[in-house]
Amino acid sequence: MKISLVDYGVSNLPSVERAFERLGAAVERAAGPERIAAAQAIVLPGVGHFSAFVEALRRRGLASPLAEARARGVPILGICLGMQALFSGSEEAPGESGLGFFSAGVRALPATVKSPHIGWNQVRPTRKSALLGGVGANDYFYFAHSYAAPAQAEPTVAACDHGVAFAAAIECENVMGVQFHPEKSGEAGARVLRNFLEAAR
Repeated sequence: MKISLVDYGVSNLPSVERAFERLGAAVERAAGPERIAAAQAIVLPGVGHFSAFVEALRRRGLASPLAEARARGVPILGICLGMQALFSGSEEAPGESGLGFFSAGVRALPATVKSPHIGWNQVRPTRKSALLGGVGANDYFYFAHSYAAPAQAEPTVAACDHGVAFAAAIECENVMGVQFHPEKSGEAGARVLRNFLEAAR
């Protein structure tokens, strides 16, 4: 099985690429709709602004193939902004729609806490999840974000707190996502990526 990393022209992919390669996975960069259409498993990493991210996906013709891949049951993992893009939209870009895989909207972290939320935090499982199998209560993950989906969002399987509870990981059928950066989270992050590989087989 080959992992297709969505290359939309504005993301720094090498760290995610290396993280999967360290686990023995074959990885390719998918920059066109034909590569998404042929993908066996898809990883959607994302950094930057929500509007620029989703606009880049649409400009390159990647949004529709991603939706079609979801409908076919292709395993999909969104990372950080890539997870946020799976929702209907974000307060970071009012009026700009996300991929709409899930109906909730992404919200800004409260003004009462430091934003962006950067650093190491634990996550609280909220229901059973293949993605988080083997993750312990003492495991820490690296976060870097100012916006997040609400912890109450339907696909949430783990939450984290930074002024408010937010979705740290989501999972619904073949679609998964993490708000943290597993590629920067040491062994705990590698475990999450390994779990995705296992679920995708």
